[in-house]
Amino acid sequence: MKQVYSPDSVVGKLNYAELAVSKISQQDAQLAEFSSAQLSPGVNVSAVELRVDKVDARQRQISASINLPYTTEQVWQVLTDYDALADFIPNLAKSQRVPHPNGGIRIEQVGVQKVVFLDFSARVVLDMEEDFPQEIRFSMVEGDFRAFSGSWQLKEWSVDNQSGTTLTYTVLVWPKRTMPIAAVQRRISSDLPLNLMAILERSHKLFNPQIEPLPTK
Repeated sequence: MKQVYSPDSVVGKLNYAELAVSKISQQDAQLAEFSSAQLSPGVNVSAVELRVDKVDARQRQISASINLPYTTEQVWQVLTDYDALADFIPNLAKSQRVPHPNGGIRIEQVGVQKVVFLDFSARVVLDMEEDFPQEIRFSMVEGDFRAFSGSWQLKEWSVDNQSGTTLTYTVLVWPKRTMPIAAVQRRISSDLPLNLMAILERSHKLFNPQIEPLPTK
């Protein structure tokens, strides 16, 4: 059975006022105050579209998308700066490239989150496959889940005299028995919009620095 949050629903399209209500930390609430008035006119980046699919009893596929007023090459530059991701992605405590036995791209990440009122730390080692500049696929080779895989997809958009990138993150997560699937689903679903906003903020800093950034870490 699929649970779909449509783009027009309150859950499916999250604006920053709604995010502020659902966040735990003061830092998250600050990010939720971001104003769409700072963005190019007519570009709707004030909402994140979220979709949750129930793949199996303890497996979920979660996707989130956002429109960014930057080229695919610029967004790609932000996403593939793997060693710097923990500097601006909320709840990501560590991200670094590690040796790959076959010379590919392998990164280690550690996330720290609150799940069921407890601080929860999860570690994953991911193999990355890059298809410049359209897609970055990742799959867990070691970590604290039974399975964790997905992709970043980048698609160009153009409206009138404006253009940019639609960025979509999709993850298939299968937690171990010690972690309730409902709690993991809620946590990822609430974090993804903030993570996408953090990528927007990072893009502003790199490519449009006259926009005053908000703290994201």
